[in-house]
Amino acid sequence: MIELKEVSKWYGAVQVLNNCTTTIQKGEVVVVCGPSGSGKSTLIKTINALEPFQKGEIYVDGQAVHDPKTDLPKLRSRVGMVFQNFELFPHLNVTENLTLAQVKVLGRSQSDALAQGMKYLDRVGLMAHKDKFPGQLSGGQQQRVAIARALSMDPIAMLFDEPTSALDPEMVGEVLDCMMGLAEEGMTMMVVTHEMGFARKVGSRVIFMDVGGRILEDCTKDEFFNHPENRQERTREFLNKILQH
Repeated sequence: MIELKEVSKWYGAVQVLNNCTTTIQKGEVVVVCGPSGSGKSTLIKTINALEPFQKGEIYVDGQAVHDPKTDLPKLRSRVGMVFQNFELFPHLNVTENLTLAQVKVLGRSQSDALAQGMKYLDRVGLMAHKDKFPGQLSGGQQQRVAIARALSMDPIAMLFDEPTSALDPEMVGEVLDCMMGLAEEGMTMMVVTHEMGFARKVGSRVIFMDVGGRILEDCTKDEFFNHPENRQERTREFLNKILQH
């Protein structure tokens, strides 16, 4: 579904991704973790070309992201993206947030877009809030609307960029539950997160990145969490720090 081959990126002289190579199969849930500044968010943003990269190749469902001839808006419409800060349109109500891109980007009729949007709003348990504006919702509710909006576009894969890091601790669970439901239904997902419980429960694979934008580990969750003796020293150090608490 998603393939990265030796992807590198620089901001000026600073290298933020260093020869990143990995493959994500249909239906896999791949958790990307690592310390702040290791390039995790940048990595997933290159997949739908929100971040340009200078070297390497990326393919999404066989389409070459790096090819100048690729229709990037069309590609982005097939890859759902959920951001840290929800990115809902504050001046539009929930229903309008769910239907706008379907109509503008996919060319759906208003009635089809509405039916699709309501289906996914119901799915994330927020039907009662369809006429509210984002500012009237809690952070957890806004993030679930953002997930419903992404799903309304019928994506072939979903990218999550630290979807719970801006939330109060009480609201984290409702968003993770929503994501677990998606994983159980076989959605291909790539999730940048510090939520190791989610990684353990739902992830099929874990990618661990370190400063300098290198992928140090790319293995099954069982290998990552249960066989520290096979991990690199830097990974063991990271795991010791985060799993003590």
